[in-house]
Amino acid sequence: MRSLASSLVLLLAATGAAEACEPPRLDASTRIDGKRHVLLFRGVPSPPPLNTSFAVEIAVCARDGASVAAPRVDAWMPAHRHGMNYRPSVVARAPGSFRADGLLLHMPGRWEFVFEVGGERLTATQTLD
Repeated sequence: MRSLASSLVLLLAATGAAEACEPPRLDASTRIDGKRHVLLFRGVPSPPPLNTSFAVEIAVCARDGASVAAPRVDAWMPAHRHGMNYRPSVVARAPGSFRADGLLLHMPGRWEFVFEVGGERLTATQTLD
């Protein structure tokens, strides 16, 4: 007879909820744990400069082990209800590793970095003074 704990582990494994993934490492990065993906990112340079173009290095993996297409990247300023004036370009560097160039945060305040990976929206907040 199975214990409740072992039954729960089997149920989680069967539904994919217990799947773990670890994206390629990025030093001094921000981690976002989504339901289906784990994403790390860092600005280059870090912290991102105000009103100057910068890049974001991204490492991502799917919890179900599937390959990951290039994420879409944007930044949003919730207090002003607008995003960036520019659309960054994203290129793959290796499996699970990407670089987005051409981001520009044109005013000080609270910005949310928004990533869309496989239909999942992942966000992280950064304040620029």
